[in-house]
Parts: sequence; structure tokens; C-alpha cells
Amino acid sequence: MRVARRPAAAGTAAAGVTLVLIAACSSTVHVEPPTPAGEAAAACRRLGAALPETLDGLGRAGSEPPSPYVAVWGDGQIALRCGVPRPAAMEPTAEVVDVNGVGWFQDPRLPTLFTSVNRVAYVEVTIAKNHQPAAVLVDLAGPVKRNVPD
Repeated sequence: MRVARRPAAAGTAAAGVTLVLIAACSSTVHVEPPTPAGEAAAACRRLGAALPETLDGLGRAGSEPPSPYVAVWGDGQIALRCGVPRPAAMEPTAEVVDVNGVGWFQDPRLPTLFTSVNRVAYVEVTIAKNHQPAAVLVDLAGPVKRNVPD
């Protein structure tokens, strides 16, 4: 695993999006899907098809409403949304952690929220506190790097 800190690239600010996870009685989890367009939407669809069936010991679960831009593992302990807006808290000089060639911004206000940056689509991952973010981000780095170009 290669991990390095570097400043995030400057970009236009976008409104923050709150991830809502509500575990239902079944294995379906409610996650508000993003609405990417164009190249970002195509990259997110490719990513969705390439994501692992298990992540940090958790199996994939269904999401409601169904979306090609959302993936959930466990009962919502790990959730991924592809094609979200640029993180509102990400300043032009913010540091990102490089994990195997993918830069991740950790929101200082939401320590369980990570967003990949400097790609055609922002990929947001929420990781419950009982999971190790490094392990999750390492497992997601390959699919993100191969399917969401710089």
C-alpha cells in the first residue's frame, strides 16, 4: 500500500450533499443517489460494475432507491456514492491521502467520510467507525483507478 499526503487540487465549490443511511428490516439500505451526467455518469456506471462483492468482511447489500451510482456493504456500514458534487469543506490547499494512486479527501467535520478527488467523478465513501478506513480505501483504489479516469 502506498499512502502519501498532498494538497488537493483547486476546483469550483459545490453544495455539500448529506448521505442518509437508514437500515431497514431487510438487507436494503436507503442511500440518496447522486445524479452525475456525461463522462462522470459513464465512469460511475463502469465503477459500479467493478466494485467488490465483499469489502472489509461485509457482503454487498441492496440500496433504496436502486441506483447504478450507489453501492452498500453490510447494513450500511460502508456506502459508496459515485458522481457526488465536490466536497464543500475541501479548500484548495486541503491535504488528501494518496492510497495506491487514488487521492482521498477526508472531511474534517465528518471523519467517516472520504471523497476521491482529481478524477472525472467524485467518489464518496462513508465508513463506519468500527472499520479501518485504510483497508477499505485500499480495496476500492483499484476499481476507482481503473474505471474513473483522472
